[in-house]
Amino acid sequence: MRPNEIIKQPLYRVYETRLLGHMDRSRLPRHIGVIHDGHRRYARAERLPDYAASYRVGMSKFIDFLHWTDELEIEAVTCWLLSTENLKRPAEELDPYYDVLIELFENIPEAVQGHDVKVAFIGSLDLLPGRLVEAAKRLAEKCATGKRRITIALAYGGRQEIIDAVRDLVGKLAADGVAPEEIAAGIDATSLASHLYTADLPDPDLVIRTSGEARLSGFLLWQSAYAEYSFVDVYWPAFRRVDFLRALRDFSRRDRRYGK
Repeated sequence: MRPNEIIKQPLYRVYETRLLGHMDRSRLPRHIGVIHDGHRRYARAERLPDYAASYRVGMSKFIDFLHWTDELEIEAVTCWLLSTENLKRPAEELDPYYDVLIELFENIPEAVQGHDVKVAFIGSLDLLPGRLVEAAKRLAEKCATGKRRITIALAYGGRQEIIDAVRDLVGKLAADGVAPEEIAAGIDATSLASHLYTADLPDPDLVIRTSGEARLSGFLLWQSAYAEYSFVDVYWPAFRRVDFLRALRDFSRRDRRYGK
């Protein structure tokens, strides 16, 4: 931590207390989606020895973020940690990230112990190395039940999710004996939504993206149709609790009209 950041810490705590004191908790989001962006740019900006160092800072911040959401009793969080597009990066970038993700998955059970949390994964996990998939499975098994929901998106793409949902729905209709010429009539918003990866979750109320990029990049395309968005300038490893509280404050002040 830089010296000026150490000096600012007491001021941040005072500001956080003030934000919490003026926040209407009845208007907080039930479900938050997060795009954890900016690890590589953070590494370059901070002149870190390699990207792996930045990834570890970011995953430590991920644990902090889970605690922040727990403090405010946020019911569900969906975190995008790896996109299908990310898989096109060279192995020398991906392999260290896979190692850091495995470390993260091994640490989460202890971090959320006693907090009534269920962890699940969404995405095309079949595209990932076996060691990473096994670590994800072990985490899901250790945190298989809980009222609060943490969903981790790995090898995830929003378009692919919709394609998979359509395929699943059409396959179900065909298996139920619906005639081919009648299948189209069985496809509507409700039936399609029931086949999305997050069918058992409420749609996200708030989507946060770090690093200053103002786009979704395919994250929860269907589910985020009426979500509010917060595009935060800082890179994910530098994301602070005060940044999170500001996003919640702004969300709580918005008049949500759901397209009406």
